[in-house]
Amino acid sequence: MAQQIFILRDPLRCSGCRLCEVACSLHHEGTVWPEASRIRVFELYPGVDVPQTCAQCRDYPCIKACGQAALRVDEKTGAVIVDEAKCTGCGDCVRACPGKVMRLHPKTGKAMVCDLCGGEPECVKACQDAGFHALQVVPYESVALKIYSIFPEEVARRLHETLYGGEEVFLG
Repeated sequence: MAQQIFILRDPLRCSGCRLCEVACSLHHEGTVWPEASRIRVFELYPGVDVPQTCAQCRDYPCIKACGQAALRVDEKTGAVIVDEAKCTGCGDCVRACPGKVMRLHPKTGKAMVCDLCGGEPECVKACQDAGFHALQVVPYESVALKIYSIFPEEVARRLHETLYGGEEVFLG
């Protein structure tokens, strides 16, 4: 089995350019369509951008929640893979996701989540090529995943407090 990977995210390096969303939607949808991107950048406080994608929780609550067996773990990468033929769009996986990442596709209504682009994440390439390095591919087992499986609002709040002392200017 190949080494499973993880997309490490550093919001302190994120510029909010959203090139990651563009690269993802181009790869998966063939067009620039940020709403259908598997990675999202949240700006919940001015100047605080939080890239958010699947945390690949070790217990995979989204997979456990799916009553249709439409989700599975890719043995090669560790990514959650959606079998669209089995997915009914019920949203159980969306509700089970602790990081608010799993969503329903805006057009098909089927579950949608990062598939790590088969091991070569396009979002990471775009971020690296732009020189921001807010996204990196690292070995899956090297990451404390609980840090990444929290709501982006909480990440943004903590980062805002660290950077600006916590003065509330919430945009969400």
